Amino acid sequence: MSWLPHVNRGSFRTDLMAGLTGAVVVLPQGVAFAAIAGMPLEYGLYAAMVPAIIAALFGSSWHLVSGPTTAGSIVLFSVLSAYAEPGTAHYVALALTLTFMVGVIELGLGLARLGTLVNFISHAVVIGFTAGAAILIAASQLKHFLGMDIPRGLHPHEVLFHVGTHIVEVNPYVVAVSVATLVSGLLFKRFLPRFPYMIGAMIFGSVVAYVLNVSLGLSVTGIKTVGALPAALPPMSMPDFSPETIKHLLPGAIAVTLFALTEAVSISRSLAVRSGQHVDGNQEFIGQGLSNMVGSFFSAYVATGSFNRSGVNYAAGARTPLAAVFAGLLLMIVVLLVAPLAAYLPNAAMAGILMLVAWGLIDFHHIALIIKTSRTEAVVLGVTFFSTLLMELEFAIMVGVIASLLVYLNRTSRPSVRVRVPDARLPNRKFNTDSELPECPQLKIVRVDGSLFFGAVNYVAERLREFTERDPRQKHLLLIASGVNFVDVAGADFLTREATSRRAAGGSLSLYRLKEEPWETLRRGDYLDKIGWDNVYTSKGEAIGDIVRRKLDPEICRHCKRRIFNECQSLPGPEAPLIE
Repeated sequence: MSWLPHVNRGSFRTDLMAGLTGAVVVLPQGVAFAAIAGMPLEYGLYAAMVPAIIAALFGSSWHLVSGPTTAGSIVLFSVLSAYAEPGTAHYVALALTLTFMVGVIELGLGLARLGTLVNFISHAVVIGFTAGAAILIAASQLKHFLGMDIPRGLHPHEVLFHVGTHIVEVNPYVVAVSVATLVSGLLFKRFLPRFPYMIGAMIFGSVVAYVLNVSLGLSVTGIKTVGALPAALPPMSMPDFSPETIKHLLPGAIAVTLFALTEAVSISRSLAVRSGQHVDGNQEFIGQGLSNMVGSFFSAYVATGSFNRSGVNYAAGARTPLAAVFAGLLLMIVVLLVAPLAAYLPNAAMAGILMLVAWGLIDFHHIALIIKTSRTEAVVLGVTFFSTLLMELEFAIMVGVIASLLVYLNRTSRPSVRVRVPDARLPNRKFNTDSELPECPQLKIVRVDGSLFFGAVNYVAERLREFTERDPRQKHLLLIASGVNFVDVAGADFLTREATSRRAAGGSLSLYRLKEEPWETLRRGDYLDKIGWDNVYTSKGEAIGDIVRRKLDPEICRHCKRRIFNECQSLPGPEAPLIE
């Protein structure tokens, strides 16, 4: 409830108008989603009432609107159709039970503080997923925008191909309503920014449709409307808690939970990027869990974050979660009072509004910035975007997350291993990475920036082997460990092996500026006993001075003309007698 102090007269008004817009938008969508889910049509509206209110009050996102979704309805149908006939009372009971189970799992994950899983959804994944979902929304609305029959379940490119091959089926009267709605929405937004442009566009589109129908006749125009909706509040319901039912539905409940949470968190993250709000993953899990648990007792099937309504909510100027609360409450009033008027709301007008929403979801600025800045992040963005277009949403998000993890693992498994050399041109001969500077013929100085864990030790070992093959005389190694934040058992074993092999070859391994956590790991496992406590240094001067005086071959130092260390200046020169 951290948003409460932000509520004022201005925010209350904008949230109320955004809620009214959301309540109107969900009318045709709820009916369609219920049909997809195999539920009675009114249940799609019930799922957009109580769950939206609970999720808004107990969640973290200020703009996320929960309720029925296309993908969620499809997943529900695929899980339950094997156990009952869609549309029957038994099917409805199973849907309500599944919804309650999903809520319990979501709540449990939130209370277990597993909301940090959201951190694995990178910024590139969010941007790519949002852009892909915008294309899906636009593609799904083309049939209503153009007034033509398009088979359900097609991918966006298949939809475009179908439109191109059936272009003669386009209804010009429906297109006129769609375009009128879209253009009026743009004009309202441009010249009347304080007016709720989506509601204005809906009214204008409805008027255009009404005029065309009256002038030419419905048989000529073919402009379809949402149709009359049942005027009823969600009735109380009771899930089936029998052990047998729970046993059958548990695998499906887990699958639906993973999808629902991923979708809700992804949407909340994408909106948070735009609004600058911080999203608490744990709190979002809790809000989603409570919304489904409570909703199952009010005839609501599985609810999750809705891209359509959340996008509309944000675009309509919502500033706090009160907008989603108003959307749920106003939907109840709308259903009771004006449900019959939905017969005058053309599907084409809804399509025009959703086209505006889809366009606004594509973040062209950040897409260009990611492509310009990072090639790997651009690959992740592209993989997520095309996966969203070609795969189911839940799998598309997972593909994006896996791609991000692969990029991360590739980076962490290849830590920076750089040769460092004292630079006489700098004060106190500070270390430099200039490859033209001369190195000590006996001592190799290397800085590792990255953790020494099981995935990185082979790469570091290979780099050190290359250095040794390049100059076998450099038997002593000083490892600058200030950039090593973590060392696991594999990393500790690697260091001990390196120390042992160099010792056997007449050299040594020394560690400089070892951080506290790696130090504790090496100490607890007795690895420092094998490396040698006297080979661990805290300062540069101590490390170089001790190595030069105690470990390097004095005969080689005597004939060395480089004198790259300050400590070398006190050693005998090439012509001086060797000091025993």
